Amino acid sequence: MDSTDSTDSTDRSAQSPLPSRRHLLTAAGAVLAGAAAFSQAGPAFAASPAQDADVIVIGHGLAGLVATAELADAGRKVLLLDQEPETNLGGQAFWSFGGLFLVDSPEQRLMGVRDSHDLAWQDWQGAAGFDRGVGDPAGQDHWAYKWAQAYVDFAAGEKRSWLYGLGVRWFPVVGWAERGGGLADGHGNSVPRFHVTWGTGPAVVEPFEKKVRAAVARGKVAFRFRHRVDEVVRTGGVVTGVRGAVLEPSDAPRGTRSSRTVVGDFEFRAPVVVVTSGGIGANHDLVRQNWPARLGAPPRNMISGVPEHVDGRMLAITEAAGGRIVNPDRMWHYTEGLRNYAPIWAKHGIRILPGPSSLWFDATGKRFSAPDLPGYDTLSTLAAITGGGHDYSWFVTTQKILAKEFALSGSEQNPDLTNKDIPLTLSRLWQTPEPIERFKKNGADFVVASNLADLVAGMNRLTGEGLIDLADLKRQIEARDREIDHPYSKDVQVMGIRNALSYTGDFLSRTAQIHRILDPGAGPLIAVRLNILTRKTLGGLQTDLSGRVLDAGGTPVPGLYAAGEVSGFGGGGVHGYRSLEGTFLGGCLFSGRQAGRAAAAATAT
Repeated sequence: MDSTDSTDSTDRSAQSPLPSRRHLLTAAGAVLAGAAAFSQAGPAFAASPAQDADVIVIGHGLAGLVATAELADAGRKVLLLDQEPETNLGGQAFWSFGGLFLVDSPEQRLMGVRDSHDLAWQDWQGAAGFDRGVGDPAGQDHWAYKWAQAYVDFAAGEKRSWLYGLGVRWFPVVGWAERGGGLADGHGNSVPRFHVTWGTGPAVVEPFEKKVRAAVARGKVAFRFRHRVDEVVRTGGVVTGVRGAVLEPSDAPRGTRSSRTVVGDFEFRAPVVVVTSGGIGANHDLVRQNWPARLGAPPRNMISGVPEHVDGRMLAITEAAGGRIVNPDRMWHYTEGLRNYAPIWAKHGIRILPGPSSLWFDATGKRFSAPDLPGYDTLSTLAAITGGGHDYSWFVTTQKILAKEFALSGSEQNPDLTNKDIPLTLSRLWQTPEPIERFKKNGADFVVASNLADLVAGMNRLTGEGLIDLADLKRQIEARDREIDHPYSKDVQVMGIRNALSYTGDFLSRTAQIHRILDPGAGPLIAVRLNILTRKTLGGLQTDLSGRVLDAGGTPVPGLYAAGEVSGFGGGGVHGYRSLEGTFLGGCLFSGRQAGRAAAAATAT
């Protein structure tokens, strides 16, 4: 990615007829470092004289692991390449909360939720808003729509049993994410569908990592860490392998920046290449380049929900090999981002997963209206924030709400669930999780006060802009507080809180009993500055239902496949414009499986 850090001894040595002693030593060092990089990559395996593997997989995140596991199970020999060291095996999925979109599951039925395939498909279509040539084979949404149909079938069918058979389990309380825009056939989940994996993201990665490592031991898979692909090679219009740079060995901890110093180059040959390299979330320049006008002006300041290596570079490389990129303007960024007080990567942000009760205000202190409410419509709220000319907003809430309703995204922020600690997980019912209290104490975005005047003073001091007017903020909060004196209300958010309390899962763990924000007994008062947090690429390489990458004319590029975020989680944009949540990990699982199985069939002898 960063050529400025590389060492190109060939170009420099070409300037003189004979290499100097310094040049010879440099070249020798590069050879030794390259050999070290190969030695940490895992055992080699025998291949045919004409090729190094049956299939090359680029990217060792979740989609790459799933595809590789499928290929190895089918007896194929696979080279699994990634520019990062082994410490990053599993990619972004490792850092995730582990949420999965399932339909009519035993967990839902336990919570009294009645779900169905038809309701899920209704919700998916209402959220996606496919409008770019669904019926036209050349349309950007043609294959995305087909992938969406297949994915909902999967989520309502064998997805749970397949994962259960691999040892995956779920926390029994099903979450209700993206509650929508207010119409039955519009955006949002009609019912709770967000199933948190017991063990969070690492537990989703684990069975596939085990399968791939077992395949390495059998000689079916070879890891090639620190191998950065710079070109997908085509010969006579057919994919025949990859070329790239070997980066110096690195022991950088998971998620942290690794060196981009080049110590050699490589070329591997295979009749099939599967690209599973992820999205663009850490490349803010690329995010802004693709930012759509419908979401307002690109934010001046953003924080990153993904490590720095999520750079999107393989999109252009695969496009250069003939692949078609569609829907690049569709993306998924969160509006409830916190700057991590203990960052692992640059601009490291953590998302608040909010319950329904905090009051949400723009940067000037104006309360948002429906559907721009906590947990309802992410992209509508994003457009409302940026449309106001600012790149942050505010929650105003109480300790009582924070204790019951705030959750933080990420495996590292949920040690109880990640470590499968049942007593600690149950303690959420009566105490604020410790990671949230640490953010309240140490986070740069929190203001805590015993009264509203001090809270507003702290908010204005934090931003240095003085945009919040005490009298106006008090007027809006008091108006909302008057609405809770009756079991009925015209305030949509108050209605939503009462709706949430009627769902057993929210009543138990995600919604505080309704109360006045200015009730001293619910305090202290808390204001949280919310930053724009980059996360997912919803568009990408267009693929058919086998994961084959299509060219500009809609024809599969021979030997080229893609899966995961780089393909818009299938078809170049399975989500359309909006996600229903719990569908990113699931999209990696499904598209990785599809591509792996199809590539195995294509390489059968």
